[in-house]
Amino acid sequence: MSEIRQDITPNNPFLTPAQIIEPQNKLDDFVFSQLSPELQTTIKDLGWDDLMPVQRKTMPYMMAGRDMLIQSKTGSGKTGAFVLPLIQVIERSHAFPQALILIPTRELALQVHNEVVKLAKGTGIRSVAIFGGVSYEPQLQALRQGVHIIVATPGRLLDHVQRGNVDFLSLRDLILDEADEMLSMGFYPDMQKIRRYLPKEICTTLFSATMPQTVRSLAREFQRKTAEFLSLSYDQVIAHNLEHRYYLVEAMEKDSMVVKVLEWENPDCCIIFCNMKRDVAYLEEFLRNYGFKVGALSGDIEQKQRERILKSFRDKELNILIATDVAARGIDVSHVSHVIIHDFPDDHEVYVHRSGRTARAGRSGVAITLCTQVEEIELNKTAADFGIQFLKQLPLDEDALGSRVRQRTVAVLEREKRVLSQKARDRVKRYIPLVEQLAAVDEEKELLAYLLDRYYWMGFGPQSDETTDLPKVSDGQATPQIEA
Repeated sequence: MSEIRQDITPNNPFLTPAQIIEPQNKLDDFVFSQLSPELQTTIKDLGWDDLMPVQRKTMPYMMAGRDMLIQSKTGSGKTGAFVLPLIQVIERSHAFPQALILIPTRELALQVHNEVVKLAKGTGIRSVAIFGGVSYEPQLQALRQGVHIIVATPGRLLDHVQRGNVDFLSLRDLILDEADEMLSMGFYPDMQKIRRYLPKEICTTLFSATMPQTVRSLAREFQRKTAEFLSLSYDQVIAHNLEHRYYLVEAMEKDSMVVKVLEWENPDCCIIFCNMKRDVAYLEEFLRNYGFKVGALSGDIEQKQRERILKSFRDKELNILIATDVAARGIDVSHVSHVIIHDFPDDHEVYVHRSGRTARAGRSGVAITLCTQVEEIELNKTAADFGIQFLKQLPLDEDALGSRVRQRTVAVLEREKRVLSQKARDRVKRYIPLVEQLAAVDEEKELLAYLLDRYYWMGFGPQSDETTDLPKVSDGQATPQIEA
């Protein structure tokens, strides 16, 4: 069975979604028999002989060259939804980049590249996966030999573009996959710069599992005004500024889970709510010892200290604030991107007030609850009382979390390296022999790991404002904030 069907959720990707939102000027579904004979044979050999709903719905628009914003969750078959039409329209005799697929992580880049290789078997269509953290040479060699499709993470691709290793004169299709993830990984500045090198008249298809305002703003920047929206949902359509999620955890695991959530989300500005004053104090010390810059508000805080903490929070000197409901009264900070509910409140209306601290002034926001099985009962009652759609999240995998942090580190290091002066680059080269020496000895590798960890936590990690590079929205218009 092809890997294109292995990354699936418990829902069968061949089933028709519970709800589909289609463009006004909708096109007829694409059917299996419309594929080229060689492509039909290829995918039958891979173990499937029908198209998935997202493929049937998406492919007609890509084949027609219409810009689309598509909501489809991971595992629904969206990789095939954009790879299959690309294979059918690529000019095989012209070995220059005709399609660019931007991806948030190296793992996903490799996965998509492998699917391109499998589906393009025997066609002569060549692709390359470009991502950071590995040598430039194999990627450069593939580009020199000629490729039709580039699958890339934004940071490393921008390096190649600025070095003159690739041009986009023949580019006709741009795919932004996992757009919500790319924004959370902090790739917005690199994507902005890449856009300047792209032809103006290309077909852009943007995929996202969720549809917060930041994703819609990104779509407006990369797509033509005629872009349309297609949503396929097996349970619910997420198209609001505020998204409600929750993790099921044991009571004793909540503190460590807060750390994982903060590392995974890398929030721009976050308020964490606890029910009790003692929990606020404990969690503040716990997170501070872990390396986060945090402030805490409870009824025991004097007014002058409260004002100092709030000023630091408003000025983004602190990006994490821990508070009780009483202490949080009067806080009016419009740039809060995340609310974390450490303890689910007994009063269901309190949850509404807590989650309402984010998604203000036209911005998008996320409310994340950590709840025990007992608290999940109250959460479900709150959902029923207020019509809230809570999305239950899978447990955060430690390996996936570590990979996310490492890739964020590589992306920002490469971004900073690009703006170094020649003298600074020469100075950096002095350390290469030391790096090679340390990397050759297992015991000394910890020194390199320590440096990277220190850089992550002190330079741009969960305590920094790295994600302030996302599009900010006011009155429905995106006003991107880009680093100078």
